[in-house]
Amino acid sequence: MKGYLKTGQIWKHISLTIFSFIMMYPIFWWIGAAFKSNKELSSANLFPAHPTWSNFTDGWNAISGFSFTHFYINTFELILSVLFTTIISCSLVAFGFARLDFPLRNFWFSIVLVTLMLPSQVTLIPQYAMFNVFGWIDTYLPFIVPHSLAGGIGGSFFIFLLVQFIRGIPQELDEAAKIDGCSWFGIYYRVILPLLKPPLVTVAIYCFLWNWDDFFGHLLYINSIDKYTVGLALKMFVDANSSTPWGQVFAMSLVSVIPAAIIFFIAQRHIVEGVATSGVKG
Repeated sequence: MKGYLKTGQIWKHISLTIFSFIMMYPIFWWIGAAFKSNKELSSANLFPAHPTWSNFTDGWNAISGFSFTHFYINTFELILSVLFTTIISCSLVAFGFARLDFPLRNFWFSIVLVTLMLPSQVTLIPQYAMFNVFGWIDTYLPFIVPHSLAGGIGGSFFIFLLVQFIRGIPQELDEAAKIDGCSWFGIYYRVILPLLKPPLVTVAIYCFLWNWDDFFGHLLYINSIDKYTVGLALKMFVDANSSTPWGQVFAMSLVSVIPAAIIFFIAQRHIVEGVATSGVKG
């Protein structure tokens, strides 16, 4: 019986290994293509016979007048601004819903949850028209301002996540802070905010990843090349009137996902902890 179970476990691991390789094959092909010339891309080989390292150096400076250093600086400037405003605004709104007693609190919280089910395509045209009237097109304000008001990409989800965590924090801590003379903002800043580390890390990770991958939003609101993010810079490689240097495209696209991949693998433990935790950990 033990031998039968051991054999079953071996076959299980073999099948999982094969399935994992099948799932990872596009990634391996992508990595190999980043080192291929245009001629080698038509070959069936997974990796090139003669790696073309110049795809990375040439691709980095392929756009006239700009290097990818400039686009990375733009992207991090945008993402960090969005990240900071999201953490502050969503934590404040979540604190209000979880701790403050105001008229129609449950109704307004229900409205926030309903927006989770609202497709972004529904609000796309009204938002663009409004931002165009404000003169915000070709700036980063259409991304920063909504996030500073606990909106933007994932705002409703972040509020819900933080509300559930704050409700698990004993209210005796609030009462003790009130006795010491704390205002509501003091309770938020001195009591609640330090205890929000696990969900705030989760919010920061999701906010970073989702906004880093927001190609359509960047394409819609950013027009000037000097304001382009990394995703928009990659679009400039594809020109219908000339041959596309696909090796450089794959090389730069591979480089473009490295920051997001590093953030995810380093902080994936915090993602699980932030979502799963529902109270104060001792």
